[in-house]
Amino acid sequence: MSNRRAADDLHADCASCFGLCCVAPAFAASADFAIDKPAGTPCPQLQADFRCSIHVRLRSSGFPGCDVFDCFGAGQQVAQVTFHGRDWRRAPQTAGLMFRAFAAMRNLHELMWYLTEALDVEAARELRTDLDDALGSIKRLTGQEAEAIADLDTEEVRREVDVLLRRTSELARALRPAGPDLRGADLVGSNLEGADLRGADLRGALLIGADLAGADLGGADVIGADFRATDVRGAHLDGSLFLTQFQVNAARGDARTTLPPVLARPSHWRE
Repeated sequence: MSNRRAADDLHADCASCFGLCCVAPAFAASADFAIDKPAGTPCPQLQADFRCSIHVRLRSSGFPGCDVFDCFGAGQQVAQVTFHGRDWRRAPQTAGLMFRAFAAMRNLHELMWYLTEALDVEAARELRTDLDDALGSIKRLTGQEAEAIADLDTEEVRREVDVLLRRTSELARALRPAGPDLRGADLVGSNLEGADLRGADLRGALLIGADLAGADLGGADVIGADFRATDVRGAHLDGSLFLTQFQVNAARGDARTTLPPVLARPSHWRE
């Protein structure tokens, strides 16, 4: 079994969480959220059992941002491991610390997602010891006490890990014909329908509202790329590097869009 398939703890398990994503972050009334909500304040749709009262109709109710969000399994880690199953309602004195720990934990789990994928990249086998060491180091960080997690400089951890992820990307893409270098490119609303983006470097690219219908992103590095409202109907995403559920949820696809087997096809994608 591949590392990627074995990483069940990096998939959200909302039933084992305390609705942390519905409380900890702030919402600003926008196209993504129907209301303003201060950080640390429960969303009015959050029920006593920590479930969302409008979960099945988030988009039609004006909350597509909630439908897009993915915590990479940080919610259940904080709820069940860091805080040993004590929720912020029964132990309100833990709330502030729990919410801070959740933000840091999500960053750590996202990095674990990327490292777990990198370990499955055959072209990067020379990096496996370093990648495995980095993954183990972050796993140890996630097991710390709440105060240590909440105070952790996760951006420093990200910078250290990014060196390995960049090298993994370079080794993987070197096996393909050179793709375009579009790192950080502003491609908002661009027409890239049917584009050959195999092996492209799309790190941090702004693809908001872009048309990538039928495009081939095989081997393209999409880490940090913004896929909000990106048309990926019929696009080939199954071979892309570092694609996340968060990005997939933000895009507009269909039954023809190919995805890596570890990612779920969003329910809002029309067949």
